[in-house]
Amino acid sequence: MIVAKAGQEKKEYENVPQGTHIARCYSMIHIGTVEWEYMGEVKNTDKVRIAFELPNEMRDFNDRNLPMAIEKEYTLSMYEQSNLRKDLECWRGKAFTDQEAREFDITKLLAVSCQISVVHKISKKGSTYATISAITPLVKGAVAPDQINNSFQFNYNDDFNTEWLEEECPKWIAETIKSTPEYKSKINEYNDLQEIDDVVSAISDDNDMPF
Repeated sequence: MIVAKAGQEKKEYENVPQGTHIARCYSMIHIGTVEWEYMGEVKNTDKVRIAFELPNEMRDFNDRNLPMAIEKEYTLSMYEQSNLRKDLECWRGKAFTDQEAREFDITKLLAVSCQISVVHKISKKGSTYATISAITPLVKGAVAPDQINNSFQFNYNDDFNTEWLEEECPKWIAETIKSTPEYKSKINEYNDLQEIDDVVSAISDDNDMPF
C-alpha cells in the first residue's frame, strides 16, 4: 500500500507572553543588505537582528531548561529617525549626539540587561506573533539574573562564522544572509585567499630539497 502524505503537521511555537520582561541582549546577527520591494519600487536595506533572553520565562527546549528569547530586526542605521537609534536611546535613557551615533558599536549591547515590552499582533495570514514594542533600562531596584545563553555575534568584519551559518543558523536566516552582497564578497575573498595558499603550497612543494 502506498499512502500519500497530507503534509507535515505545523509545529506549534509558544509566543513570548505579553507584558514587561527583564531581558538581556545575547545575540547579534548582521544580515547584510537585503533587497525588497515597496509599492513597486525596489529598495536595498542593511539589516541586523538583535536577540534577547528572558531569564524569568524558562521553558523546556529539547530536554534543556532555557530562557525564552525574542528578536527584533532593524535597519542598520543610526540616523536620527531610525528605529534602532530610537530604541537605543530609550534603552540607555538619554539621546545620542550625532557624533556618538556615528561612532557607536552596537556589539557593545551584548550581555547588557534591560526591560522589554512585548505585545501580540496578528499577521496577514491570521497567526499570532510576539513583537518587541519598547526597550527601556531596568527600573530602579530591579536586578537581572545572570546571563544563561552565551553571547554570540555574526558579522562580516571579525566574526564571520561559516560553521554556525551552515550548521546552527535557522535556514531562512541563512538563505537571506547568503543572498546579500556582503556575504558574496566575503566568500569571494575567502576563495581568493585559498587560491593564493594553494599556489604558495605548490611552489613550496616544488622547492622541497631532500637534504
